[in-house]
Amino acid sequence: MKSWSKYPVIYEINTWVWLGDLSRKYQRQLDLSSVPEQEWVAIAEQGFDAIWFMGVWERSPAGIAISMRNPGLLKDFQRALADFSAADNVGSPYCVRRYRVAEQLGGRQGLAVARAQLAASGIRLILDFVPNHVAPDHPWVTEHPEYMVTGHADEAQRDPAAFIEADGQIFACGRDPYFPAWPDVLQVNAFSAGLRQAAIETVADIADQCDGIRCDMAMLMLNEVFERTWGARVGAKPSEDYWRILIPAIKSQRPEFKFIAEAYWDLEWQLQQQGFDFCYDKKLYDRMEHGAAETVRQHLLADTAYQQRMVRFIENHDEPRATQAFPSLQGRAAALAVLTLPGARLLHEGQFQGMRVRLPVFLSRRPVEPVNLDLLAFYSRLLKQTHREVFRSGEWRLCERRGWPDNQSCQQILTWSWSKGDERYLVVINYADRAAQAGIHGPWYELHGDHCRLDDVLSGESYERNADELFQQGLYVDLKPWQFHLFHLQCK
Repeated sequence: MKSWSKYPVIYEINTWVWLGDLSRKYQRQLDLSSVPEQEWVAIAEQGFDAIWFMGVWERSPAGIAISMRNPGLLKDFQRALADFSAADNVGSPYCVRRYRVAEQLGGRQGLAVARAQLAASGIRLILDFVPNHVAPDHPWVTEHPEYMVTGHADEAQRDPAAFIEADGQIFACGRDPYFPAWPDVLQVNAFSAGLRQAAIETVADIADQCDGIRCDMAMLMLNEVFERTWGARVGAKPSEDYWRILIPAIKSQRPEFKFIAEAYWDLEWQLQQQGFDFCYDKKLYDRMEHGAAETVRQHLLADTAYQQRMVRFIENHDEPRATQAFPSLQGRAAALAVLTLPGARLLHEGQFQGMRVRLPVFLSRRPVEPVNLDLLAFYSRLLKQTHREVFRSGEWRLCERRGWPDNQSCQQILTWSWSKGDERYLVVINYADRAAQAGIHGPWYELHGDHCRLDDVLSGESYERNADELFQQGLYVDLKPWQFHLFHLQCK
């Protein structure tokens, strides 16, 4: 297996749902060990660097029972599946009973078969780790209650949504400091030395089965956040943060193993400093969703070292489908942006087909939706053109765009370049619902006097320009709403 790409493209698959779809397609029960070879080939042909099999671990019967008593969740299940029945609820993948691959998915051996199939095509495997909480029937609850955050009987009576009785003790439900508790999970004590060692052992076992982990709500385990959330209840704050102990323990044995943080609240830089290879860029997502190009550009002015370790996305299982959040042509412009920015790029199963229903993670099947063939063809072209080494390990530069005193529509333009050796690309996007004009100034100062050809590899259009003109005056662009170019620049 070759080394990880500097900027990997990651494809998130809802494992349980995906296998159910394949079982219906092939009219036989499939698990990870029996996926037909052509399905692995189809994944490999799209050029992904890694697959994130979301939700492979054993889910909690206790958690399922709690969810089936939750009116809000039941309403969400029925929203997604008009014919929802209790059998469709297989439990939350983030209410983990044990870090064992579910037998319904093929168990540990089935996952090993799938990993080998992916590795044969040079594709890495990413799995989940949920550091903040466990299911009510997780072995730690009875075997090591000292790992957990506990409460008192009067608290359980006063606030039954935030405390659960289990095995004769009262335990706090998992939560973050800004929202009510999650009623189906129990909170671990991030300050407990025993818990930290158990987490290291758990992740070491996970690392034997994959090449990286996506850590759910990683910022909740930071000392300052955990202390603010739980106060004196969890004891004295340790001198070292949770991740500063856990990540080096794993990387000392597996230097190539990747840690990816689901992160919010402007704590991404802090998590990077504690060892995370990549952190979610939710701020970019939010700015792109609201369509303000200048706020996106301001975000991209951040330090390059920070940018390189972000995860760019316009869809994942926690967000609305991209067809809903980024309708029509905006979604295509946003997709081009995230696939040509530095950092990891995260894509979600169903995103290419234009699925519209955000499926609750509890469910084992999804509704049948028509495939948007035009969008599927667009993503096929985009993935093919961005599956080039220049976008995986080249040099990225934010470009200048200039307007005129009577026309400042240039502020709607997002533009950047990629280069590696003699290979050069220029991305230009009108990220607005109005036409825009601008002069684009790239960084290729060495091209003086050369004759240049710009081939838009997505549309097939070509333009001839003089390099001196490009350098001195800039490349003039006139773009319709949400229109974009992905130029391959060739000079003679």
